[in-house]
Amino acid sequence: MAKTETVYTRVEPALKANVEQVLSQLGLTASEAINIFLNQVVLQKGLPFAVKIPPMTKTEAKAVLMSKLEEAENAVANGGEWLTVEEIMTQLGLK
Repeated sequence: MAKTETVYTRVEPALKANVEQVLSQLGLTASEAINIFLNQVVLQKGLPFAVKIPPMTKTEAKAVLMSKLEEAENAVANGGEWLTVEEIMTQLGLK
């Protein structure tokens, strides 16, 4: 089948250079890789790979934890209720 459609996309120059370097090691051009990707989208009826939010880094997890601890401390200081570790574990279905 003749290729008569064109797809244009804008990418960062560094990303394009890195992709072209990897693809050249595989013996592919960016155009060939895009055609492979598009054919796989049709065959898989969706993206041919899982799309996930990456896990938090330790620094990010610590920041979230510290923020939640501060919220809890403020709630207790303002007369809010607090739970024991056992109650929390029960609510989370861990006990």
